[in-house]
Amino acid sequence: MSWRISQQPPFVLVNVVPYALLALAVAILLIAEDWAGASPLLDLGLCALAAGWMLGMYGLRPGWRDRPRIMAVFVAGLLVITGVLVARHPVFGLFTPAAYIYSFTALPWPWRLLGVAGAAVLAGTAQASGIPRTDALGVSMHVIIVVFNLALMCACAWALWLAEREEERREQLLGELNRTNRLLQASLADNAGLHAQLLAQAREAGVLDERRRMAREIHDTLAQGLTGIIAQLQAAEQTHEVPAPWRRPFDAVTNLARESLAEARRSVDALRPEPLRTARLSDALADVAGRWSKLHGLPVRVTTTGTVRPMTPEAEFALLRTAQEALANVARHAHATRVGVTLSYLEHEVALDVRDDGKGFDPAAPGTGPATTGGGLGLTIMRQRVEGLSGTLRIESEPGAGTGISACLPTPPPGSHA
Repeated sequence: MSWRISQQPPFVLVNVVPYALLALAVAILLIAEDWAGASPLLDLGLCALAAGWMLGMYGLRPGWRDRPRIMAVFVAGLLVITGVLVARHPVFGLFTPAAYIYSFTALPWPWRLLGVAGAAVLAGTAQASGIPRTDALGVSMHVIIVVFNLALMCACAWALWLAEREEERREQLLGELNRTNRLLQASLADNAGLHAQLLAQAREAGVLDERRRMAREIHDTLAQGLTGIIAQLQAAEQTHEVPAPWRRPFDAVTNLARESLAEARRSVDALRPEPLRTARLSDALADVAGRWSKLHGLPVRVTTTGTVRPMTPEAEFALLRTAQEALANVARHAHATRVGVTLSYLEHEVALDVRDDGKGFDPAAPGTGPATTGGGLGLTIMRQRVEGLSGTLRIESEPGAGTGISACLPTPPPGSHA
């Protein structure tokens, strides 16, 4: 695992090494240096100040390490103390790595470069302290040593900063990759759900188409044929009196035809959608809305306007399924608090409107909703079902203003039969 110096420094590096370096410098002075005539108490006081400064500003204040301004004050103070120590005794050049350590670990870029440069100047000064500066050569050597330290350490700081930037870039790319993978997995799950919904609705549509085909066949062949037989028997009875020996079989045939016609009509009714078997479209809508409201806990107001007129079973089925799909979309996407369903019998058409006060969307913006692009499996099937009966489907919405779905189907002329 990679380690970023400025964020996760090793414990020993920042909490042991600086104090050990300070203690080593003091030990060398005590052993090898003659403090006679000097001020050892002042030097020891400065060493204690350096140790207390590191401990108080960094060691005991982990919360301050994430505050750049406080860390800048800490490193600046440490450089000042170290500079005084180096000026008094060049042996304290051994302590200058502590300034490097804290500059790298505590300061952000570009302030880190200033801290490293200050520590490099102090280290170079300590290293060149033994060179006499009485002539040009001595001064030049002194400057060369300081500049060498400055260039070397600043180059190291620059290289480490570039490495950190590359590490951050890799982490960002990894994060983007993980986020993309999560989005891909979510998209695959959504696609699987849509595929399953498509298969289910395709199966349902196939079953319903077959039921409607069977209903039409029964209505157009068997029922119409039985109606013709009954009409012919009635006409024969009105034209000629039925002889007494034929009366019983004649009545039996008539009753059997009527019973068969009633059974055929019951079969046609049985093939209609469940809510429409025993109720008118308006009642079926009220029943569907009531069950949806109980399931989702949202009030639904169902209103019927105009004079109720007969419609074909296909038209009633299409409007009922439109209402069901629109309510399902409200439950999934709208976050609405109120929903209204209106069935309007107009002069030449019947209109169904489903409106909610949910979040809505912008139909003109690509990808914001299925209304304009034809996308959305439920709305696509809804549109195909309505337009397949020469009707129209309109979707009105805007962000924050809810959504309205309106389906209009033409009605048969007065006197026609479904």
